[in-house]
Amino acid sequence: MKSRQIAPYATIAIIAVILDQLVKALVEARLPLHQHVDMLPFLALLHSRNTGVAFSFLSGVGGFWLSLLVLGIIIFIAVLAFRTHTSHIYARLGFALILGGAVGNLIDRALRGYVVDYIYFHTPVWSFAIFNLADAFITVGAMLVILEEVLGLRRQRQES
Repeated sequence: MKSRQIAPYATIAIIAVILDQLVKALVEARLPLHQHVDMLPFLALLHSRNTGVAFSFLSGVGGFWLSLLVLGIIIFIAVLAFRTHTSHIYARLGFALILGGAVGNLIDRALRGYVVDYIYFHTPVWSFAIFNLADAFITVGAMLVILEEVLGLRRQRQES
């Protein structure tokens, strides 16, 4: 795989990491822990700290071991990304976003011992987990990878 084929996706991943870290630095500096700021009736900023992974899963695992696990996952996803055919633009973009988000959260875990979360969707009777921009990048990236797979299956059906 040529470096010019990788460069746009590496740039996207790096931009995702930078944006994620900038917003988290602002949250840490300007929004007291557990402070709740309503933005819309269903959306608020809520400074929180997650010592686990998604939805606080594995929060009891030590920071070093959790960071090591996340690093292993990042390496696995990077291998998948490098093996993805150049024509699979959605998948490659998705992997770039996933890697950017995962690296952003790994930086938090390594430097702070926790991940800064701050986006809170809720209603008066229901609330969603608190998450951050890195988590959003990971989610959108995963959806793009799945979209590429669905489109690939569709292309295969049309060809047969």
